[in-house]
Amino acid sequence: MKDFFENGRRRMREFMTGRYGTDEFSRFLLIAALVLLFLSLFSRLGILYYVALACLIYTFYRTLSRNYGKRRAENESFLRRTSGIRKKLRVQKRRFDERKEYRYFKCPSCGQDVRVPRGKGHIRITCPKCRTQFDRNV
Repeated sequence: MKDFFENGRRRMREFMTGRYGTDEFSRFLLIAALVLLFLSLFSRLGILYYVALACLIYTFYRTLSRNYGKRRAENESFLRRTSGIRKKLRVQKRRFDERKEYRYFKCPSCGQDVRVPRGKGHIRITCPKCRTQFDRNV
C-alpha cells in the first residue's frame, strides 16, 4: 500500500514537471468559483453555475499550462489591479490582530490614523504627520 502512494506521488510530480502550477490569481479564481457554486445552490440564477464552471476550467487550464510567461503576466496584472484592496485587507487584519493592545484614532486635522497603546487613560496624542495635538481617552 505504501508503494502505491509513493508511486502515485512520483507520477504526479512527473506530470506536473514543466507546468505552471498555482499562484495568487489561480487561488482567487478557485475561491470565486466555490463561492459562485455555493450561491448557485440557493438562487434561481442558473448563470452563476456556468460562471463558476468557467472559473474552475480556467483555473485548471492555468495550473496545467506550460506557458510560464503568459501565466506570470496574468498573475502580475491581477496583483497590480488588486493591490489597493489587498493593502486595505492587510491593514484591517493587522488592526484586528492588535485590537487588545492598541486603539486607533483619526487625526482631526489631516485624517491620519494614529495607533495608541491601550490602558493609558486620558492622554494627549500628537499626530506624526501634521504634529496636531488632540486629547482622547484610551
